[in-house]
Amino acid sequence: MPKRMVTLIFPQTLIKEPVIYRLSRQFNIIPNIRRARVTEGAGELMLELDGEEEELNKGIAYLNGLGIRVEPTPGKGR
Repeated sequence: MPKRMVTLIFPQTLIKEPVIYRLSRQFNIIPNIRRARVTEGAGELMLELDGEEEELNKGIAYLNGLGIRVEPTPGKGR
């Protein structure tokens, strides 16, 4: 299965929402949290995402649609 390493930048309004849970359930993606930094004003997660290519693309589009900035983490994943 393909893997992608990404960094997610959350707006304050989504910090308390179960976004990663919904991502994994709705798109059959296995998330592995590699690093997290969450404050009351912002959230940043580095995730390794494991899943089928099409599901990864749909999942990232879903996150972008919520207002989460998704940045590829260079040199990580396959």
